Amino acid sequence: MDAEAGARLRAEAAKVVAAVARSGASLNTALPAALSAVAPTDRSLLQQLCYGSLRFGLRYRAVLARLMPRPLKARDGDLEALLWVGLHQIDALGLPPHAAVHATVGACPLLGKAWARGLVNGVLRNALRDPALLDPDRMSDPEARYAHPAWLIAQIRGDWPEYWDAILAANNRQAPMTLRVNARHMDRAAYAELLQAQGLSSRPAPHTEAGLMLDHPVAVDRLPGFTQGWVSVQDGAAQLAAPLLDAAPGMRVLDACAAPGGKTAHLLERAPELDLVALDVDAGRLGRVRETLDRLGLAAEIRCADLAQPDQWHDGRPFDRILLDAPCSATGVIRRHPDIKLLRRASDIAALAARQAELLETAWDLLAPGGVLLYATCSVLRAENEAVLDRFLAGHAEAVADPLDMAWGQAAGAGRQILPGDADADGFFYARLRHRS
Repeated sequence: MDAEAGARLRAEAAKVVAAVARSGASLNTALPAALSAVAPTDRSLLQQLCYGSLRFGLRYRAVLARLMPRPLKARDGDLEALLWVGLHQIDALGLPPHAAVHATVGACPLLGKAWARGLVNGVLRNALRDPALLDPDRMSDPEARYAHPAWLIAQIRGDWPEYWDAILAANNRQAPMTLRVNARHMDRAAYAELLQAQGLSSRPAPHTEAGLMLDHPVAVDRLPGFTQGWVSVQDGAAQLAAPLLDAAPGMRVLDACAAPGGKTAHLLERAPELDLVALDVDAGRLGRVRETLDRLGLAAEIRCADLAQPDQWHDGRPFDRILLDAPCSATGVIRRHPDIKLLRRASDIAALAARQAELLETAWDLLAPGGVLLYATCSVLRAENEAVLDRFLAGHAEAVADPLDMAWGQAAGAGRQILPGDADADGFFYARLRHRS
């Protein structure tokens, strides 16, 4: 990579990081434009810079406070982001340090901050001279040490006193790329052989029927048969939903918050003859459901509507099975979405729990007697999981929670909780409710 391309890459990374850290954009929203602005060969490094800088941004903010006598002005959020990018290269990426510093300094004019070249150079070279500055074990401030906001550290520590430090550590690791083999085409062992023939090593994803974890992530176009629907990308914990719901051919099924469609597709792969309604309130994300089902050669009735307003979309026929993958804090998938650390607020949790309770009540009213509802979140916070279920069960004598005595996760009230990093999977909560006939 030449000097100009290296500087452009760092500038684009800084724009993405600033959009998240200062403007509140999601990483999924901010990253695509930056990826299109650099050469295809540079996109992997750009992603590493963005994800890593956001993953450890709270730590880097504390380091900068020690390295800079005066804080940057609010209008220089892009410059702070560039310094996070520079520190991440020194801290974690193993790039030649002086070349990384040079490229980061070269990004200043591209951000309209040519005046800051000396500042960026000095800060990063001081960090190089004193590696202890980036050593979390020497940091007394919890936000810097654990690279999580203080409120979330306290919440996780209170909810999981025996596991909180392991959860935070797992959140700070890059998640593996996990695949779900489409059993309608071949079994897991056969697909693993196809991967091996392409030089891609894998291992079975624990507790899954068809999951494979790659030793090293790759672009999906390198996966054999991806465009033909032989395989999908889905974390191992998310792959547990379809077997738990156990929908049989001919059943009427509602995937109540379906986007982006991974669980919808898995349900249909296991039983293509389902009468399945895929519902979501977000029209844009529903487009991904359509794309996924088209790629896999599957069909469902796709509806854009709010589950909580059934009079606008429901035809009055009850469902035998309902999957409610409720909107949540996403605190179980921080390792895949490090921007959650900066975007989520403590005040969000009560509002999310209220929304979850509303959706659960609505979904329950749509369930046929004898039917099964699977409540799921990708949260590790008890307020969104067992507390929501406890209140619901207390008000519904006709609802019974099936015991989930599984080899994965641990008991959590009426459900079962997988903590981030367990079997190298994401954090997920599941509870299976049965309507007494």
